[in-house]
Amino acid sequence: MAEDNFIDLFFADESGFSLAPNVPYAWQPPGEYEKIVPRRGNVSNVFGLMSKDNRLSTFSKKGSIDAQFVVDSIDGFAGKMLQPTVVVVDNAKIHTGEKMLAKIPGWEEQGLYIFHLPKYSPHLNLIETFWRKVKHEWLHPRDYADGKTLSESLQEILAGFGTAYTIDFKEQKVSNNSG
Repeated sequence: MAEDNFIDLFFADESGFSLAPNVPYAWQPPGEYEKIVPRRGNVSNVFGLMSKDNRLSTFSKKGSIDAQFVVDSIDGFAGKMLQPTVVVVDNAKIHTGEKMLAKIPGWEEQGLYIFHLPKYSPHLNLIETFWRKVKHEWLHPRDYADGKTLSESLQEILAGFGTAYTIDFKEQKVSNNSG
């Protein structure tokens, strides 16, 4: 239905960004060394809603993201919808608790429907690809110089998603190895 433009389909989840970088490995020219000094201190937590065609809505805060923040973020998103919309979320407690469940009937009246993925299936939530690309490809070691630099770099990526930063979901395939 989303491919035929009958609905909008968004994938939602949260991620945290801190001065302790998430860099699994890095390459640099011979003789040059990148040095990242891990530090404590959370710069930002972000709740995002992303579509396969690279539309993104984000809501940021310092400190932990809780169910009320997720509900408030979805309320903000719902006010900008252009057509019926399905939001795919995982089964984290903040996505399945009382606050979230209490809002579902009202959202459905607005044309927003929540779809919970099966448990233990983060690979089905496409926004996980976005968070991975932000942390492992688009943020660079120099972006972790201090909290202000990281925050500015993150905001540049979030604001530039869909233009300067994109993901081609048409090229990503899910394989079935069952035979």
